[in-house]
Amino acid sequence: MADEWDRPLPAHVTTPLLTRITEQSMDEDYQQVALRKGTGDERPSGPARPRMVAAGVIAVFGVLITTAAVQTSADADITDASRETLIQRIKDERDQVEGQQRTIADLQDDTVGLQDALDVLTEDQAVATARQRRLEVATGYIAVRGEGVRITVNDPSNPRDTTQLVRDEDLAWLVDGLWEAGAEAIAINDQRLNGLGAIRNVGIGVRVNSLPVNPPYVIQAIGDTRTLQADLLDTTHGQQFFDLADQLGFDVNMQNDDGLQLPAARGPRLLHALRGTSGKPDMKNEEVNP
Repeated sequence: MADEWDRPLPAHVTTPLLTRITEQSMDEDYQQVALRKGTGDERPSGPARPRMVAAGVIAVFGVLITTAAVQTSADADITDASRETLIQRIKDERDQVEGQQRTIADLQDDTVGLQDALDVLTEDQAVATARQRRLEVATGYIAVRGEGVRITVNDPSNPRDTTQLVRDEDLAWLVDGLWEAGAEAIAINDQRLNGLGAIRNVGIGVRVNSLPVNPPYVIQAIGDTRTLQADLLDTTHGQQFFDLADQLGFDVNMQNDDGLQLPAARGPRLLHALRGTSGKPDMKNEEVNP
């Protein structure tokens, strides 16, 4: 049994098909030539030429098949390379898109955080602005308008001496009474009063905020017109002023006004500010005027 497997295969099995076809065609041609020589007839036989043509056709067909196989193999390599390049490009583009999407998500989170911070800052700014407004009104460093009381105070028409003239302390009593009655802002002859201002006599003249003012003295006080006059008369300083006005004969006229306009107070004048960096003991005090 082993001898049967060890025997070589027949030639018709191991010989390529193209070779077999060519050899068989040539063998048949040789046989025809031999037969013609044996019979003394050396004329070419009819079937020999078609066999040679067939052999040529088969050879050409084999060349075409071989060429097509080589070209197909080359095209396959190019196609595989193009496919790999395209796949890699798609992967790169996908990675880039994913990176951009992550960036967009991060930016959106940052935007939300910044918007929240902006909302908080906006609210704080509104609170600070309202507080600043109240402080400016209270300190007099902003012009204001609104309803209130206008009081005109003038010297007596025929004073006997200077003691009957309106003095700084008289106006101070009236102003203090207005503050106690709820006035929000006060001015005398368009001089706005605040914590740094003062009403002073220099000789027989009156100065407000260090500037001279002349009679008649027009005191404007912004406040509730429904209660400001009555509340003024109930205050201690208000009563003192009106009692003195009756005794000395001051000319006093008081009326409500819905359209009062008070200017801003003058800026503060620094008297003992240090010029330069603070905290240096060897620097001398120097007056600084803003």
